Amino acid sequence: MRNVIAHFANKWSMLLLVILDEFGVMRFNELSRAIADISPKVLSGHLKTLESVGLVKRIIYAEVPPRTEYELTDLGRTLIPILNQLSEWGREHLKDFQQSTNH
Repeated sequence: MRNVIAHFANKWSMLLLVILDEFGVMRFNELSRAIADISPKVLSGHLKTLESVGLVKRIIYAEVPPRTEYELTDLGRTLIPILNQLSEWGREHLKDFQQSTNH
């Protein structure tokens, strides 16, 4: 379980998966604008990791200038309902977490 979750259970990767699910195919700069506080180097690294494990597909177009787009793979789309459930659980228990950190 640890080996699977380690690839996407971090601050940026889950957010990238959710954004790609919401907006579909996106270019690097669009993703960068969607997550304003991520550096290009960190964004690139997380996209490469998500691509290497088969959750995100990178499409490179042989154009001048080159165009690269990212989208969820079929495997990546199967993870979205689970991330949505986790997000819902977080919303339902946010006050519990806030109260725990105030003690």
